[in-house]
Amino acid sequence: MRKFSLYFLVFGVMAAACNPKTQQEKEEEPTASITPVTITSATMDTMAEYIDLNATSAYLLKAVVKASANGYIQSVNAVPGKMVSAGQNVFTVKTKEAQSIGNTINSLDTSFKFSGVINVRAGTSGYVSEVDHQAGDYVQEGEQLAVINDVNSFVFMLNLPYELRNYVLDKKKVELLLPDGKLMTGIISSIMPVVDSVSQTQNIAIKVNEKNLPVNLVAKVRVIKKAKANTISLPKQSILSDETQTNFWVMKLIDSATAIKVPVTKGIETNDRVEILSPGFTPADKFLLTGNYGLSDTAKIKIVQQ
Repeated sequence: MRKFSLYFLVFGVMAAACNPKTQQEKEEEPTASITPVTITSATMDTMAEYIDLNATSAYLLKAVVKASANGYIQSVNAVPGKMVSAGQNVFTVKTKEAQSIGNTINSLDTSFKFSGVINVRAGTSGYVSEVDHQAGDYVQEGEQLAVINDVNSFVFMLNLPYELRNYVLDKKKVELLLPDGKLMTGIISSIMPVVDSVSQTQNIAIKVNEKNLPVNLVAKVRVIKKAKANTISLPKQSILSDETQTNFWVMKLIDSATAIKVPVTKGIETNDRVEILSPGFTPADKFLLTGNYGLSDTAKIKIVQQ
């Protein structure tokens, strides 16, 4: 009886050893992974590639208000930042002779009506940027009293790299984006015939309709480098690349549960879309938008709502 039990035990152990997989191991067999993804479509768009350059606001012309005679300033109507009109009285100067003689001449001859007061007027309309003298100061003939920025000479000065001339100089209008998000249209009014010897940039004057902007305001000038109409594009998020970013591909759906790897050649890029030069996709083609990173050439996927 003892031999029979021993024989039965040995037979059971041998049977278990010969069985390559237990039931638990069978349950642990890996199944094909299915990745949840969202999808997108190719679209026909007008694509444009831009160059963003900086332009600084400035006044090209400044009018200097000067004393026309030696004398003492009696009144000042010029205030920094204040707008003045052409012909407006900005300073009143009493000549030193009138200051010395006083009303002696008038007392000798009442019909003479000598005052010795000279009104100094603005030669142009604009904003007062500098006031050099106040009431009571003694000034000499030709001495600078104030500086007025000519309002009609307000421009944005663009420092254009010389190699980009072909993209800008053939344009009549450009777009300017201010720091507060305001977008304006500017007209190229003049090109300075000088190139900076160090930076190799050329100054381009751009006129805008807005006149009450401050000086030294930096705006972004957007210039179209190249543009295409009715070209196929995809969202940037759907484009994948290798570590060196020399090879690019997308994951294209071949059915509702399978996506394959398709190499692509990129064209124009914007902030959120990329032109696809090859292969020739159509708006009916579907591509993975999210969940596409790290997928193999032929991947099983599950489309979920975005």
